Amino acid sequence: MQVQITAPIHGAVLNRHDGRQDDDGLRITVQGVVSEADTVTVNGVRARIIGATFTAEYTLNAHETVITAVAERGGETLSHAVTVLWDRNSFPRYRFSLDDDIYFLRDIAVEKPKSIFDTYYLGFMRDLRDRYGTKTHINIYYACEDFDLRQMPDTYKSEWRYNADWLQLSFHARADQPREPYKEASAEKLLTDYRQVRDETLRFAGEESWSHFTTLHWGEGTRRGCRALREEGIWGLAGYFIPAPALRVNYYLDAPTTAYLNTHDYWKDFGEDILFVTHDQVINSIKTPEAVVAHLEVVAKDPHRSEILELMVHEQYFRKHLRHYQPNVPAKVEAAIRWATEHGYKSVLYEEGFLGA
Repeated sequence: MQVQITAPIHGAVLNRHDGRQDDDGLRITVQGVVSEADTVTVNGVRARIIGATFTAEYTLNAHETVITAVAERGGETLSHAVTVLWDRNSFPRYRFSLDDDIYFLRDIAVEKPKSIFDTYYLGFMRDLRDRYGTKTHINIYYACEDFDLRQMPDTYKSEWRYNADWLQLSFHARADQPREPYKEASAEKLLTDYRQVRDETLRFAGEESWSHFTTLHWGEGTRRGCRALREEGIWGLAGYFIPAPALRVNYYLDAPTTAYLNTHDYWKDFGEDILFVTHDQVINSIKTPEAVVAHLEVVAKDPHRSEILELMVHEQYFRKHLRHYQPNVPAKVEAAIRWATEHGYKSVLYEEGFLGA
C-alpha cells in the first residue's frame, strides 16, 4: 500500500488563487497518488480514487494547517502529511528592494548633508515614495574600498527612525567581493559578517530601521549558515531560485524545491522556520523601460508568480564612477513601480503582517 500527497507540496503558501476563498476559508483541491488501498481520507474527508490517483476538497481555515491523507485496506492504514500556510489576507502587493549597497552611506558620511535625503540616491527613493507610495528595502554591505560602517555618523539617527515606516535596512554581505561569499562559508563566518553590519546599523539608524528579512549576496548560503541567521532573528530570504541544471541563487535548497520556487511567489522551510520569496524582476538586467513593462506584463499573467511582485535593483548601476553604470536605471525603476501602481499593486515591507498583508 502507498499514499502520498503531491499537491499542495509540503511548505506551500496558498492564497486566493489556489482555491475558492470565502468567509469559511480557502477551499482547495488536495491531490495525490495511491496504490492498493480501498479508501483514502484527507483530514477526515473521503477522497475520490481514480486509478492510481486521488483527489479531495478541503477547506483551510487557519494560517497553518497539517493536511493528512490516510489510506486504508483491510483494517491496515498508511498516512502521509504535508503542512501548508494560508496567506489569508493576501492582495496584489510589491516589494522594492536594493542590493549591493554601501556607496550611498559613504556619500552621507563624506558629504555630511543636512538631511540623508539631500543625497541623490535616497532623494530618488523619497521621490518614489511621494509619487507612488513606494516603500524601500535596502540590503547593505559593511565596507567598500575606502569606507566602512564604523565611519557612518549617528547624527542622522532620528531621521532614519522617523522614516522607518517606509525605509528599511538589512544585511547583504561584508563587501562586494568575493563572489558568492556564503556559498560554502561556515556559519561562524556568516554570523560575524551579519553582526558587524547589524550592530553598526542599529548604532547609526536605530532598531526601527532594521529588517529581519534579507537577501544574502548572490542568494547563497549553507543550511547551517541560514539556520544561524534564523537564530539571530532573520526569518525570510529572497532569491532568484534558478532551477537545474544551473541550480543557483537558491541558498541550500534542493532541485525540486528550487524548481517550485522558480514558478511560485513563496515557500516555507518548516524544518528551519524560514520563508523564501522569489524575485520577479532584476531591473538592471533589463535594457529599457519599455522592456521592463513588457516583462511585468508576462509575470502578471501567472497567478502563482504575480500576487507578490518582487522588484529589485543593484546600487552600482546608479553609480557613475563604476563600470556598471546605466544612465537609464532610474527611468527603468520608475517604469516598474509606475506599472505596479497602475495595475493595483500596493507597496509593502515584509515586516508588516504576513509578508505585507
